[in-house]
Amino acid sequence: MSEGRAVWTLALTQALGYACFFYIFAALILYWQRETGFSNGLLAAGPMLSILVSAVLAPSIGRAVDRGRAVGMMAAGPGIGAVALMLLALSSSAPVWLLAWAGLGVAQALCLYDVCFGLLIRRFGAAARGPITRVTLVAGLASTLAFPAGAALAEAWGWRAAVWVAAGVAVGVMLPLQFWAARVVVRATEAAPVGREVARLRWRDVLRMPGFVVLAAVFSLVNLNHWMLVNHFRPMMEALAVPTEIGIAAAAAIGPAQVIGRLVLMGARIGTGAATWATVGALVVGPGFLLVAAGFPVAAFGFAACQGAAMGVLTILRPMLVAETLGEGRYGAVAGMMAIPGLAATAVAPMLGAGLMALGGVWLMIGAGFALALAACTALAARR
Repeated sequence: MSEGRAVWTLALTQALGYACFFYIFAALILYWQRETGFSNGLLAAGPMLSILVSAVLAPSIGRAVDRGRAVGMMAAGPGIGAVALMLLALSSSAPVWLLAWAGLGVAQALCLYDVCFGLLIRRFGAAARGPITRVTLVAGLASTLAFPAGAALAEAWGWRAAVWVAAGVAVGVMLPLQFWAARVVVRATEAAPVGREVARLRWRDVLRMPGFVVLAAVFSLVNLNHWMLVNHFRPMMEALAVPTEIGIAAAAAIGPAQVIGRLVLMGARIGTGAATWATVGALVVGPGFLLVAAGFPVAAFGFAACQGAAMGVLTILRPMLVAETLGEGRYGAVAGMMAIPGLAATAVAPMLGAGLMALGGVWLMIGAGFALALAACTALAARR
């Protein structure tokens, strides 16, 4: 029973981690645009830097997971993230802003999905899909928590107070719960002993693994599509003249859509390949709802449903695809190297979106998102 509670506790802490360390940018970007005096480029450079830091750390952290060091990292991550959020709340200059986001990148690398999934795959092996699904069912509500909470706190007490609350949640709630849950899962692990040596993988060896390049391309294109559009969801809704209350509600609906997509995946007897095609197909369909959102604002919920469900399912499929295609033996190291192009795409997505909106307006960014989804379909076809 304690191990089952630990998995559900990890689900809660992952939701808190993504809300505090990741979705905080999308939740508060409008307030930063209005009140900080920072350019859109500098604002977008913050999350870009955090994800680039996470990408640089991913391979070494993956090897540390293989060596059984996940517990320490999952305890350190929330602490480092809380300090970074405190810096963010105090920031009034570009150097402090960027330093805070670099710290958030370290926190993301140490304690979010990749480390959590590595811990669960190390414990459950081929049966890890169930625990991973349970974690993502709850963690998928991170945006549902972040958008309304961020807006309410920022409206009532200002964006700095909202960031201080996030720091308190990270150190006061996430850290102790995640440390306990990770220890419980590790104690139950019957894999190779903690501290074992794991041979360093070379890039040329990984690139020769069948399926590695194609999977990396699919994940990267999907991440670029999703995070470009989601990070600019609120400004995009404003540009389409969608009423503020509908825009906030649609943004908050992305999380429940992730959960619904995962529940459908759990209940459907569908293979990994077919599920992946459905995921990418939803990203192709999503921009169609935006075509009518300006005149029919409720259509924004259709776009949110497509984006949320697609990424919700892909979150489960990604670790399973990596483990099934490339093996479980050195999952942490391989997944860490696989994460680099995907995280790099996620990092540049906000900057790309800001550049496209400045260059050609909201429709250029939406068209680019559609093109990226089509490119992911092409890469997926190459996998066959």
